[in-house]
Amino acid sequence: MSPRLPKLKPQHAPKAPHEDPEFLQSTPARPLRILAEYLHPYVQLKKEGIGDTIVMFGSARILPRDLALARYTRLKEAPARKIRSAQGAKHRAAVRRAKSLLEMSRYYEEARELSRRITAWAMTLGPRPRRFVICSGGGPGIMEAANLGAHEAGGKSIGLNINLPFEQNPNPYITPALNFEFHYFFMRKFWFAYLAKALVIFPGGFGTIDELFEILTLAQTDKLAKKILVVIYGSEYWHRIMNFQAFVDAGTVSPDDLNLFKFVDTPEDAFAFLRDGLTEHHLGGPPKKEKEQEVEPEIAKTRP
Repeated sequence: MSPRLPKLKPQHAPKAPHEDPEFLQSTPARPLRILAEYLHPYVQLKKEGIGDTIVMFGSARILPRDLALARYTRLKEAPARKIRSAQGAKHRAAVRRAKSLLEMSRYYEEARELSRRITAWAMTLGPRPRRFVICSGGGPGIMEAANLGAHEAGGKSIGLNINLPFEQNPNPYITPALNFEFHYFFMRKFWFAYLAKALVIFPGGFGTIDELFEILTLAQTDKLAKKILVVIYGSEYWHRIMNFQAFVDAGTVSPDDLNLFKFVDTPEDAFAFLRDGLTEHHLGGPPKKEKEQEVEPEIAKTRP
């Protein structure tokens, strides 16, 4: 007769995979994290009744005018005796940057005003679904101005934030239930385009240009089933940065491709263009019956 084995202590039940942080952060679980960055915004947007969005993009480094003025004044009025000769060149460079930021601060204030106008108008279109909700990248600068303008109009706004090593923390004007954090750039870009009916591009850098050409490429190649209006704000800045006519002159785009976007220079002109275009392309047709009013995020569908 075999000897009896020692009695073992009961084991604690292992965690289910979806409750195991170590597994969820592992490489094999990456598809789950990607899927979560699709499903979580979808659920929240549906819950908040968001029908579609107006995306506003621009530099994270542009300051409100009062802050930009205070910085420039502080540097400009620094006593000369306190500036050592070895630091003189560095100080003068700082003054030049502060002056440039002060000049660029007009775009913060104008983005804020445009967002306020769009939101006030959109709120007259009814609460469910919420139409033409302001959506930004969630950070400071022009993104903050966009969320602030919507907040001042009493409306909701979306922030699609992403974790970066610098300059990107959620601004305080995003509607809390619509404040999203992303790890994957491509999922964040997906949500920018997914609901957008218009894109407003303020002066910015690489990321701003990336978003602009993302949408222009989809429109140029006829991949969008619905019209997305593209507004490029600040013709003086953008003509210095990029020669769009040179594309046509070189034969790399057709002349008609320059009609995919419109330059504007004032909040009034931008709002008028967006209001008229959105009304024409997205508010036409007979009203839906009450039983058809269940809210689903309205997708900027690509063609099959």
